Amino acid sequence: MDETYDVVVVGGGAAGLSGALALSRARRSVLVIDSGEPRNAPADRVHNYLGREGTPPGELLEVGRAEVAGYGGHFHTGRVQEVTRDDDGFRLGLDGGASVRARRLLVTTGLTDELPDVPGLAQRWGRDVLHCPYCHGWEVRDRRIGILATGPFAVHQAEMWRQWSPHVLLLLHDVPAPDAEAAERLAARGIAVVPGPVAEVEVTGDALTGVRLADGRMVALDAVVVATRLAPRSGLLVGLGLAPEEVTMGEHVIGAQIPADPTGATSVPGVWVAGNVADIRGQVITSAAAGLTAGAAINADLIAEETRAAVTAYRQVVATAFEEPAWEERYQSRPSVWSGRPNPQLVAEVADLPPGRALDVGSGEGADAVWLAERGWQVTAVDISTTALDRAAAHADTAGVGARIEFTHADLRDKPPADEAYDLVSAQFIHLPPVQRQELFARLAAAVAPGGVLLIVGHHPSDLWTTARRMHMPDMMFTAEDVAATLDPSDWEVLTAEARPRAATDENGQQITIHDAVLVARRR
Repeated sequence: MDETYDVVVVGGGAAGLSGALALSRARRSVLVIDSGEPRNAPADRVHNYLGREGTPPGELLEVGRAEVAGYGGHFHTGRVQEVTRDDDGFRLGLDGGASVRARRLLVTTGLTDELPDVPGLAQRWGRDVLHCPYCHGWEVRDRRIGILATGPFAVHQAEMWRQWSPHVLLLLHDVPAPDAEAAERLAARGIAVVPGPVAEVEVTGDALTGVRLADGRMVALDAVVVATRLAPRSGLLVGLGLAPEEVTMGEHVIGAQIPADPTGATSVPGVWVAGNVADIRGQVITSAAAGLTAGAAINADLIAEETRAAVTAYRQVVATAFEEPAWEERYQSRPSVWSGRPNPQLVAEVADLPPGRALDVGSGEGADAVWLAERGWQVTAVDISTTALDRAAAHADTAGVGARIEFTHADLRDKPPADEAYDLVSAQFIHLPPVQRQELFARLAAAVAPGGVLLIVGHHPSDLWTTARRMHMPDMMFTAEDVAATLDPSDWEVLTAEARPRAATDENGQQITIHDAVLVARRR
């Protein structure tokens, strides 16, 4: 399992699966690690989950896991023993010695309910020993309900549960009797107060039947309500420097949770939390919502990181892709780069011109220069790559026109051609950063002799709207109208300035239409 995932989700409950679902649907690689010990395992139904009301907890998790797996999510049953920083991510050591790496962590480990030490209480937890009226009140409506007091919050509990049943008793257990104001409220709602500590829970068959007090008296009940101490399962988070903070209701501490912002982001970069580990009051549906929120925030954070990296790489490509080392590497990487056929717009525009002196800019492997020489032109073929020029010379010799072509190794940005020296200047698909391109095109225009032709062809920017394989460098692309606008009308007659369509085949073998930016101008 020594693999790297975009996100590792620790905890496979509603929050973890919801986050994993959102991330898997966002085409992230996701691993969910879960020990198989959900907090609500003793309960027989999930409630207040719109569209899933009454679903058994195990069934909800099974459906959720299938949904995540359907989008490519992965699962591992086990525990995370430790988490450490690993470069810009995290390494998780698992039980059994395996480890995985994560770019981001979503921790949804939930919490544990710490029950009062009353014999028989834990065995009935989640069945008829209850804690939340919204989770269980309907199921015990109109039944005999005892509120086991563990602090001042018990009076409020009794008043809450009175909404579901008129038969509510407050079992003082080991807390002081209510003050006069609280006692009046309880009396007004018909809630009886039972003094004395509770010694044990009474069970007959497989049902709670009441509690026995320390003095031996029996109080008949159908359900017992208790406020548990809510402790987050936060061991691995503590190891990352995230300490739980106490949560109070009034002046009463009811538990602790990991602090986080509304998206679940913690103070440790790259770590998010969701569900009960970050919200001890959250029910299943709110935990699922928190998981979705965290998953979306994590995806956004990864997108931001990837965009920063892409910008850095893009700047590097822009700075180097059209320099001599890059062109040498490109030509040396394969026996031939181009088709060996002349560029179609050169053929279309020059076929009927009388031959003269031609400058072939960026001549590559020589197809354009050879085509011109075969038609009587005296060609100066210039390229930045010596490998390309060697191939071009061999092509010219094979074609029998080597004597009509002068191959020149030069970067015309540094060594511009002579002014007014050529009857034709052809620049096919010369793409450079805007300032460099404008300066080069101005030098190429200056090299055209009076009465000569300037032919500039490039990939039209609209090609980026298609599936054509193009360098995605919008600033490097241009329109013929852009180039025409730089020519002085008193010196130049623009014959053609258009986006000329031609058929092409994309990487998937589909026929598409692309456009060449074609400028043809004659010097007056």
